Amino acid sequence: METNNLQRRFSLGRQSSMAPEIPSEEDAAEEFLPEPVHESVRMMYLANEGDLEGIKELLDSGSDVNFRDIDGRTALHVASCQRRTDVVDLLLQNGAQVDPRDRWGSTPLADAMYYKNHDVVKLLEKHGAKPPVAPMHVQNAREVPEYEIDPKELDFTNSVGITKGTFRIALWRGIQVAVKTLEEDVFTDDDKVKAFHDELALLQKVRHPNVVQFLGAVTQSTPMIIVTEYLPLGDLRAYLKRKGALKPGTAVKFALDIARGMNYLHEHKPEAIIHRDLEPSNILRDDSGHLKVADFGVSKLLKFAKTVKEDKPVTSQDTSWRYVAPELYKNEEYDTKVDVFSFALILQEMIEGYPPFYAKPENEVPKEYVENERPPFKASPKLYAYGLRQLVTLNTCYWQQISMLSFKIPHK
Repeated sequence: METNNLQRRFSLGRQSSMAPEIPSEEDAAEEFLPEPVHESVRMMYLANEGDLEGIKELLDSGSDVNFRDIDGRTALHVASCQRRTDVVDLLLQNGAQVDPRDRWGSTPLADAMYYKNHDVVKLLEKHGAKPPVAPMHVQNAREVPEYEIDPKELDFTNSVGITKGTFRIALWRGIQVAVKTLEEDVFTDDDKVKAFHDELALLQKVRHPNVVQFLGAVTQSTPMIIVTEYLPLGDLRAYLKRKGALKPGTAVKFALDIARGMNYLHEHKPEAIIHRDLEPSNILRDDSGHLKVADFGVSKLLKFAKTVKEDKPVTSQDTSWRYVAPELYKNEEYDTKVDVFSFALILQEMIEGYPPFYAKPENEVPKEYVENERPPFKASPKLYAYGLRQLVTLNTCYWQQISMLSFKIPHK
């Protein structure tokens, strides 16, 4: 009878995060028979229930803290699934292996991350648990992407942040690069993992002098990283803060750079690319002083239709609300024209020297756009040479009828 018990499958409560089929907790509970069982199997039951005293008694009596059931599951797996932080701590203090793998390859840390038990994740990592394989990991070496970079080649010794807490400077093969990292603690956030995957897929498609250059990525290990060229002159936001209002000639030069990059994205075949977050912080300056469009974290591909609609409204965490088109804010169908709207606001900012509706809190600005209010023209008419004022008015008031092909700066 002991042999049968040792081969039992412990299936009470949450199951392995990597199991082919994860049964409901109700179904799993029905499979567990409350008849007398081996002490080690009982430890897994007590771990599921969070019974610290019962576990201590079993450990004191000599029960194996690292016992595995027929699926290779341990009490630490069970406690990690069930958010039993105190049980996890007790098991680790009594010699539990921190990274045992079950028959599907799942570890206690992988299970804790899958079920979003963040306190358990922190505790396991403190004891040396290693993160699970990256979400984009492939089993066959032949399937490793051509762009894959060996993470050992990236030197973060003197790494510093660049913008928005996402991009950092690193050294790769002797050159400075910008890196965007997806940390292990967001692997349980499907939206963030998908956004990372989508941005990576998009960056592989684009090549243009006015779009930031994709260099490679780390996808087969954690943390996953996107590597792009590093532009040391910084972004347009920082430049405008230093310079204030620009001369008309400079504003025109910058506007043409942005328009060329955006027109390339909008005319991209077979799928047009909508940036959705076109604002000064996402426009970088290269060594020659020209501008490049960057940061495609919320960009969209027009794959099968001429318009797209989100499942949920855009938030201030997704995009800068000072530059967001009304249809995005209202969660309506939209297309490439939302970038046209943002472009015009940036052009006006370069001439005025201030962000759109700078005196208002950012979360109130989209309401002004919805009510057909637009940032006022306060700068001298002389600064709006070359018909720039008409261009701004046209592209903010009638942006839904304008495309990037129309972004031709009129002659004076």
